[in-house]
Amino acid sequence: MNAENKNQPLPSPLESLNERQIEAVEATEGRVRIVAGAGSGKTRVLAHRFAYLVNDIGISPGNILCLTFTNKAAQEMKQRISRLVDRGSVNDFICTIHSFCVKFLRREIYRIGYPKSFSIIDEEDAKSLAKVAMNEFGIDRKKTTAERFLKQVAGVKGWDPDAYIQNYLLPNNPGHTPDAVARFIRLQLKEFALDYDDLLYFTLYILGHFPDARKYWTEKLNYVMVDEVQDCSGDDWKLFSAISSHHDNLFVVGDPDQAIYEWRGGNPKIFINFRPDTDIILNQNYRSTPDILSIANAIISHNTNRIPKDLFTLRLETAPAVWSHHKSESEEADAIADMIASEMEGGANLSDYAILYRASHSSRRIEQALLMKKIPYSVWGGVRFFERKEIKDVLAYLRLVASDADNLAFTRIINLPSRKFGAASMKKLRELSETDGTPLYTTLCNYINDKTFNRAPIRDFITLIDNARLLAQTTPVSELTDYLLRQSGITDLLRNDEQEERLENIAELVSSMREFERARDEDNDEEKTIYTYLQDVALYTNADYKSDSRRVRLMTIHQSKGLEFPTVFVIGLTEGIFPSHRTIRERRKDGEEEERRLMYVAVTRAEKRLFLSDAEGYMNDSGALKYPSRFIAEIPDQFLEIRGKVDPSLLQGTRNLVKMLDNELGSSAEAPMPKGTRVKHKVFGEGTIISYDASNKSYKVDFGASTRDLLPHVLTPL
Repeated sequence: MNAENKNQPLPSPLESLNERQIEAVEATEGRVRIVAGAGSGKTRVLAHRFAYLVNDIGISPGNILCLTFTNKAAQEMKQRISRLVDRGSVNDFICTIHSFCVKFLRREIYRIGYPKSFSIIDEEDAKSLAKVAMNEFGIDRKKTTAERFLKQVAGVKGWDPDAYIQNYLLPNNPGHTPDAVARFIRLQLKEFALDYDDLLYFTLYILGHFPDARKYWTEKLNYVMVDEVQDCSGDDWKLFSAISSHHDNLFVVGDPDQAIYEWRGGNPKIFINFRPDTDIILNQNYRSTPDILSIANAIISHNTNRIPKDLFTLRLETAPAVWSHHKSESEEADAIADMIASEMEGGANLSDYAILYRASHSSRRIEQALLMKKIPYSVWGGVRFFERKEIKDVLAYLRLVASDADNLAFTRIINLPSRKFGAASMKKLRELSETDGTPLYTTLCNYINDKTFNRAPIRDFITLIDNARLLAQTTPVSELTDYLLRQSGITDLLRNDEQEERLENIAELVSSMREFERARDEDNDEEKTIYTYLQDVALYTNADYKSDSRRVRLMTIHQSKGLEFPTVFVIGLTEGIFPSHRTIRERRKDGEEEERRLMYVAVTRAEKRLFLSDAEGYMNDSGALKYPSRFIAEIPDQFLEIRGKVDPSLLQGTRNLVKMLDNELGSSAEAPMPKGTRVKHKVFGEGTIISYDASNKSYKVDFGASTRDLLPHVLTPL
């Protein structure tokens, strides 16, 4: 408890809770499952249950473990509990799963030969070690990137963590046949470095192989509470089971309808199939209006892999959600910006507005519309579209094509992709540039026969820029950019690195160029050159606002989890974009249901007003006509106000598109893929099918570092 409040009486842990919440707080013994709907006060329940255990039952805070999904959630939980508890520190065991593993390993890791001063490596450190191991074994990093190699490492570790630790890490074990993965793990061992996966695997290994360590921790932790458990993995659940095994007091809170991280290992089915001693559903919502909840309930009811529940509220005020169908994405963005600008003039608080989208590349048009209206905004947890690295890289190529004198553009792209133009080469080039009074690119062209610069990659770079300049005289900027992307190797670089989001952002940039060209055509304006495009873009990249918390929030739906806003816009509700057909093709029914859960999360962020929108046009990847999302078709008419003219055939087109996709997936599931087919797995990376076992309908796949027997639904043909 804070010192300033130490003389104030503590509030009762049961104060201001509803009947179901009180039931959850008082359910202290045994295995308890709390199915907590969106906006039902689950954080409040966890904090008050902790306080109830301490204040009313008499449990020391040091004997209670409360695990959260994020550091931010852990901090919020600590603050809430500190206002309710006056019994020493409450911070020790209110933490994330990985934070608990670190605390555990500081005490126990000596048992497997590691010092308690072990280090934790981040993604960049891991890439550096990966490159060392790959170089030692002659792995071509153009064909197998460090990112892909690390996925193979994760696959080896995660397939059987016990075997991984026994085979690679224990001091007296001879280890596996040497290969690049083994070398990487040995490099980790040499530095006593653990990655995030290791934190959990090492903890589970010690709990499973050292009875005295298990006895100490399971007896110490009388009560274990876990938040957001629907997004936890199978290994996370093994940890919960192990550390609660002595007292058997495990309290898990989650909502399968908000499970949106299955793609990175979350397994909501474990929570759904969990068999508790006490089962409580929290479905009274304190956030949203009745109509918003009716929409959320209607959409999520189409999922089958869930625990049935309907959210309700005692709030009386309500208004139907609004669906707006637009002729183009630009019109969609302009309509939203116009509405916010109008309400801003009436004194509206901009921080009350959130604009949500399925993928980050969808922010481009709405950002441009807000900028043109001079509406302050921030991209939550991300970077503004025209400030993203890959966008600035492509624009730098265009800038150098447009002007020899753009030294900043030259220095940005001379090594993108790598041309081994190092610091010494750049130093000499700058000296020659200063002496001759010429820009860096011109200087490079003039001295290309100098032994410092006379190399094939540098000559190819000059040829690329010179050819692009010739094309720029007659070619639209969108086609010129396509040429630069292909010939420079940027597209291949990102594709090999599996940087799908960056590729989508670049595709969106090219789309913006086509819009620029169409707008100039409609205005009979012949000024649609590379120069005019770059000048237009500069208006967006140079926008500046004073620091002010009153801004419209832009974010992906994943980033919006746990947040709430009075007014929410969900944009880009186009079948194929949201839900993502790529996700559905890769994961079939599981993918479709996770996309629908994502829509449920988006809808339940809204407190008072919900605006849904989509736009006509053509898909970037396939060129197919766009139709509204199936999620719009799943909303009952009485809860939806339609603005603008909507052709009745639109939603029929949506239903036809959904049926076509279902038929495609059904037929592709019937015939096995032939031997030699290249496939992709989310953990093991790319591999080749060796054989098909008809008896259990599984494939044997060679991933290079390992061979696995896998079911077809986890494999995507390449």
